[in-house]
Amino acid sequence: MRIVVAEDLYLLRDGLVRLLQAYGHEVVATATTGPETVAVLREHRPDVAVVDVRMPPTQTDEGLRAVLAARRETPGLPVLILSQHVEQLYARELLVDGASGVGYLLKDSVFEAEQFIDALERVAAGGTAMDPAVISKLLTSGSPDQRLGTLTDRERSVLELMAEGLSNTAIAGRLFLSESAISKYTTSLFGKLGITDDETGNRRVLAVLTYLNS
Repeated sequence: MRIVVAEDLYLLRDGLVRLLQAYGHEVVATATTGPETVAVLREHRPDVAVVDVRMPPTQTDEGLRAVLAARRETPGLPVLILSQHVEQLYARELLVDGASGVGYLLKDSVFEAEQFIDALERVAAGGTAMDPAVISKLLTSGSPDQRLGTLTDRERSVLELMAEGLSNTAIAGRLFLSESAISKYTTSLFGKLGITDDETGNRRVLAVLTYLNS
């Protein structure tokens, strides 16, 4: 894959570049500020970008704004966001357009190279890779609609794992249930949330996340 890495901390940026290269991917450009990120994303239009949220010059949301600008110009540009904190607004802004190829991981939650590479490749393929802590935040405070409260504990568990980007097969394995049971829970929870279950995987997950954070 052709990858852009936008991270202002040298050690982390260099480590990401070396990690990606070790797995056979090409880092076509790096950036250390928000404006640089916008420029390299426009120039290279990578297969996927790894972008920090807080970057110079203000260390607030430059990375996020760069990503949003790039995705407006190139809808569906795959982006994996890295952050130190759960920023609910950031997740909402990324998901509001319903485009595919979105990931949001907390830096402190990435413990293995394979875990990170798997998330990156999933996003590059048009999927989602949402950190469980981010999903938990969205579930507890994202939507004012009372319908979320009608979900059973099992349905909420299925919803959280779906939002992480897991397939029904993976969810079944995680919860020690059959795939048919997961399908029934999915149909039930979508009915309660008023979301059409179109069985298109990523679109379905994005619809859920967008609803929860609306």
